[in-house]
Amino acid sequence: MTPNVLSFDQWMRSSFVQMNTELEALYFAQENKANVTGIGESIKSSLLNEGRAFIIQLLKEGNTDEGFDAGFDLLGNVGLYMAACRRHEIDEAANKALMAEASSLALQLGASLGVTPRFATSHLTTHNTAFNGQYKTFTSLEDELIFIDYNTRGILSYKRAADALVRLMPLGVSHPVAPDLFKVAKDALHDVIAYNKTLFDKLDTDRFFFNVRPYYKTHRVGANHYRGANAGDFAGINVIDLLLGLCQADNASYSQLLVDKFLYMMPQDQLLLRDCMRQKSLMNSFMEALPSQQSANWFQTNAKAFLEVCEAHGEAASQHHNQLVEKYIKEPAVHLPEENQSNLTASGPPLPVLLFALEKLRDQRMAAPRADIYTRHQDIQQLKSTIGK
Repeated sequence: MTPNVLSFDQWMRSSFVQMNTELEALYFAQENKANVTGIGESIKSSLLNEGRAFIIQLLKEGNTDEGFDAGFDLLGNVGLYMAACRRHEIDEAANKALMAEASSLALQLGASLGVTPRFATSHLTTHNTAFNGQYKTFTSLEDELIFIDYNTRGILSYKRAADALVRLMPLGVSHPVAPDLFKVAKDALHDVIAYNKTLFDKLDTDRFFFNVRPYYKTHRVGANHYRGANAGDFAGINVIDLLLGLCQADNASYSQLLVDKFLYMMPQDQLLLRDCMRQKSLMNSFMEALPSQQSANWFQTNAKAFLEVCEAHGEAASQHHNQLVEKYIKEPAVHLPEENQSNLTASGPPLPVLLFALEKLRDQRMAAPRADIYTRHQDIQQLKSTIGK
């Protein structure tokens, strides 16, 4: 880490956090908590200019090529700075050149690393180094820490479930150790459910909606706008979708989701997901074995364990949508003043469009019966009907 990179990182972990926290306190004290116009202008100016000074020095220094991890960490710092400027609407000023240096550095880093040129979920979760017990955040607000802590735990649990299913693929669904790997996946998904429940119980709705969520907005880098970071921007959850067979890579809406998120994932996640897109699913393997093997001991044991994983994955998806999305996005948005409705979602589209897409994804993961979209409901019911026979 060069002296310039180190200085920028130290600022991101200290003054940057302090200024954002001070601004959030000012916003939250208002009757309209979503308003940021004309509030804390001196703090905003300091945030903009101090960060910009570090970035100018980094541009002068050039690409020092200290490896992927160092470059990715620096991209995260630039991305967090740009996201904070967007959150405080500093980058919306008449002078569109405010983010010129930051955009240049972010684009250079993103292109060289093969990722999107802005901060991604992994910058605040799985690749967020802690020093003396403290990792990088936008603010020091307790609710941001709760949000990051339990998202990180949930993501790691999804990754654990996905890893177990990946390890099963070369063994086949009839292998004697398949139930062991299905149990690992099921237990990991039950951990996801437990972490989601804790998040639901602990996270304050208003604090999240008004003081945490706005940092995840879409913003411009160079000539293009890039959607905000999303908690699902890692391969694990889609690996589970595809390998279980609950979602299909040849489904247009689902494959579009994958295309949209590839550059928001770590490169190794991109490779893993591409590999899973070409695999035959476990569901299809069980369905092919149905006519001749449904009474076999291996089928009865392994299919039962497989269905338990599908059930856990569906429960986690239902919980996320019906509790977390409803409580922290949909319900508070109803009361948001009209002038603050624009750019509400991190992913860009209007909230009703986003909610409709999330509902479809939830029902695919649950294998729910729907006439308008393809789900594996009938296949799941057919498999269930063979257990115990």
